[in-house]
Amino acid sequence: MLHAAISEAFSTFFGVFSGFDSIIDVLDVLLVTMLFYSVIIQLRRTQSVQILKGAFIAIVAYAVVSLLKMQASKMIFDQIVSNIVLIFIIVFNTEIRQVLGRLGRANWRTVFLINSAERNSVMSDAINATVRACQSMSEDRIGSLIVFQRNTNLGDLEKSGVYIDSKTTTEMLCSIFFPNAALHDGAIIIKDGRIIAARCIVPLKNDHTVTEKVGTRHRAAMEVSRGGDAIAVVTSEETGIISIAIEGTLVRNITDAELRERLNELLLPDDESDNGFVRWVKRFFTGGGSGR
Repeated sequence: MLHAAISEAFSTFFGVFSGFDSIIDVLDVLLVTMLFYSVIIQLRRTQSVQILKGAFIAIVAYAVVSLLKMQASKMIFDQIVSNIVLIFIIVFNTEIRQVLGRLGRANWRTVFLINSAERNSVMSDAINATVRACQSMSEDRIGSLIVFQRNTNLGDLEKSGVYIDSKTTTEMLCSIFFPNAALHDGAIIIKDGRIIAARCIVPLKNDHTVTEKVGTRHRAAMEVSRGGDAIAVVTSEETGIISIAIEGTLVRNITDAELRERLNELLLPDDESDNGFVRWVKRFFTGGGSGR
């Protein structure tokens, strides 16, 4: 019985690919691939992978029960299999809601824009606001940590803070990091030119290669930029100097002009005609789409 089911599954699989004769079939495969990729990425970011391991063990147990013809156990497994869709929805309720939520929050007006000038304008305004805010906070010796999310998802870091979703302005940044303000501790995250979260806590690791002269904010900036493509900007409350962390490396004591140049280089695409839909698909299926 199990052998027949496996043979039928393989026959169906090869039958699908043997009938390729149009562009619709290619689009069909691409859609299925993106859906599977989205599911895998979502599962890796949650504890659902443990559930999948349990499901795999249950499948093995079902195969053994079928081979040994254990009628009572097989009856129970048959009931589970017959309700597998309902069980799947219940178990992965949170993940399904997150994916549907990203679809609902997506800015469909800009998804299909071929020219990304509007998006670049928003990011450029965010960069200018960040540079002006860092210059002001540097002069007033106010500590700050600003993280720009790019392709690598920062969902766990975002969830550790307070959700905001605000336009990035100099006044907003300075008010967040104003001493004794409710949100001044931790980092803020800017995604697609908007402030999406504040008071985010970056877990620090014991890195003995880092000099003891580097403070907590600078260590956090190095940590959040390590192993991904996030960019972190720091102002020191002790010295007022501005620093930027890229791929775990901290560049200290840069001017506001240098900061603007580096951020423009790193955050604004070189190709102004880059397809907005392709970029949106990449951000959405890696969990980096707009919204929370």
